[in-house]
Amino acid sequence: MQINWVILILFILGCNLLGALGSLWAGGDSDWYKQINKPNFNPPSWIFGPVWSLIFSLMGVALYFVFFSGDSNIRTIALILFGVQFILNILWSYLFFGLQSPMFAFIEIIVLSALIVLTGIYFFKIKPLSGVLMIPYVLWVGFASILNFSIWKLNLG
Repeated sequence: MQINWVILILFILGCNLLGALGSLWAGGDSDWYKQINKPNFNPPSWIFGPVWSLIFSLMGVALYFVFFSGDSNIRTIALILFGVQFILNILWSYLFFGLQSPMFAFIEIIVLSALIVLTGIYFFKIKPLSGVLMIPYVLWVGFASILNFSIWKLNLG
């Protein structure tokens, strides 16, 4: 497959721009977030931007290869899964920071995690490299799930 670098860069930028929608609500520096209890393994707020930029970039590359893999039912399913999990990714920020609800965010991130894994499996079936590029995303959201759960539990009552 010949790589169209301009289109690839547009996919990377597109994923980063869409992913940035979550930052409309995300506020590691917000008063609410500063005041809630967090576990001792909570990373500093500045780490989230670079990590998400890298993950969204990897997602853009993975999506590019799947999108241009040729028409098939499995490709259609993979693209739908990708879209749904991306929407849920953005929704998480609204639930956690916008609604200030670690509980709803945790419930949602469990569904999100399952969809990310499923998307990665479908991507791998189409283009193994695309599935591999989803692994950092799976790991980061897994960590975020543990962090989200811990924050929820630490702030009950």
